[in-house]
Amino acid sequence: MSKTFNVIGTCYPEENYMVNMESRLNEIKKLVDEKKYFTINRARQYGKTTLLNLMVDYLSSKYTIFSVSFEGLGDSVFEKESSFCGMICNLLYDAIRYDEVPALETPLKGIIYDAVKSNSIENFFGLSAMISDLCKAAKRPVVLMIDEVDQASGHKVFLDFLGMLRSKYLKRMTRPVFQSVILAGVYDIKNLKQRIRKDEEHRYNSPWNIAADFCVDMSFTVKDIAEMLQDYAADKDIEMEYYKIASEIHEYTSGYPYLVSKICKLIDESKDSGGTTGNWSKEDVSEAVKILLKEPGMLFDDMRKKIDDYPELRKMIYEILFRGETYPYNPDNYAIDIGSMFGFITERDGQAVIANRVFETRLYNLFLSEEMTKSVTYQTGGLDKNQFIKNGMLDMELVLKKFMEHFHDIYGESTIKFVEENGRRIFLLYLKPIINGVGNYYVEAQTRDQTRTDVIVDYLGKQFVIEIKIWRGDAYNRRGEKQLKEYLDYYHLNYGYLLSFNFNKNKKPEIKEIVIEDRIILEVVV
Repeated sequence: MSKTFNVIGTCYPEENYMVNMESRLNEIKKLVDEKKYFTINRARQYGKTTLLNLMVDYLSSKYTIFSVSFEGLGDSVFEKESSFCGMICNLLYDAIRYDEVPALETPLKGIIYDAVKSNSIENFFGLSAMISDLCKAAKRPVVLMIDEVDQASGHKVFLDFLGMLRSKYLKRMTRPVFQSVILAGVYDIKNLKQRIRKDEEHRYNSPWNIAADFCVDMSFTVKDIAEMLQDYAADKDIEMEYYKIASEIHEYTSGYPYLVSKICKLIDESKDSGGTTGNWSKEDVSEAVKILLKEPGMLFDDMRKKIDDYPELRKMIYEILFRGETYPYNPDNYAIDIGSMFGFITERDGQAVIANRVFETRLYNLFLSEEMTKSVTYQTGGLDKNQFIKNGMLDMELVLKKFMEHFHDIYGESTIKFVEENGRRIFLLYLKPIINGVGNYYVEAQTRDQTRTDVIVDYLGKQFVIEIKIWRGDAYNRRGEKQLKEYLDYYHLNYGYLLSFNFNKNKKPEIKEIVIEDRIILEVVV
């Protein structure tokens, strides 16, 4: 059976193309060797379940591993102490019934079987005693791994369970106990403030404060992606510029595991459906991203839901995207803490930024879509978008010229503050229907501030760099031109575009060409 790129559920090395996880597994093994209890809390579809599955084999030569999951369990098992304790016993029993515990010793099977058959474990005292019996009888140290703990983390009984594990951990020098306990979920179990119901808020200081920090980087590096593509190319017997394509994929995803695999899967499927084989190109990556940005999916559905559920997070993201606001990365900030936990926000050079270009563009599209039906700008941009296509290619000069006319007609009398806060949003609303369905766009995070934004448009493989900025005088303008020239050098482009919002009373909308060394910049002043 040939391997595939998998984006649904657990990945298996014999069935799926995967990055090499050896170094990450080794880091986790060190934590287990040191008898650490910890939580793998990462965003959705970040590879947590796959990692746990790999850990069973990786650790099984030295440890007895029980790997269970709370996924699919109804709320009823979390309502009473007796039902929760019975559920834990049954999960352990399921693991041995289906031979999911490598090299399990017979005495351990008997302890678990007796607990389930007698149905005698009705409280945490009994569960604690059973765990001690299990660990005492085992010839090898016992490790417990629980996946999908978010299913339980809003329930009081789960906190009591963590408290029982904490008590056993603190007495580990005199009583048999798990070598290590590993929990996996989105939420940080050491701080359950966001998951506890209002009437339980006094309990949100979780007893899981014994847990060690989990600092293993689970995102994929360019090297990780390149090695995975090398395996793929060898299987397909094709040539590929591994690092070039891997770098391009990483530019869009910042190594988010699901996004990397999804882009690879889309390219692979496009090659198969088209009956073609051969080297992957940057255009293939761009086309896959275009599809990804339009497709529905659980990850993006969850993103939309979360920014609706947390108004502080929504406000911060909007201000970062459209107003160029900067936020120092401070995990004690409520919105930053939530955004980081869900994988939407990350730290770069001490600042809180959107985690990757795919997320950023989906968020831009989400916010813009909420304004489309009532936006004159969006409607104007889409009225006759075919006029902007000449010989099959986008005429960006005409786009900017028409935008200048539209802006002067509609927003010419607006206040400075209005334009400063809304200029880039107005332009993107105008641009979106013109390139929709054919081109992509993204905003370069490193150049985005309250006075400057670089928008990169990719249309049928051709890139356009448009700097959007607020006029701050001739000297500042010349610096902006120089910065844009450097950016064109980076993209190996000879022609760039500068969209300036000028608030001088005597200014006139104009279009002019500026030559800087061997680069030409078309400046449009509105």
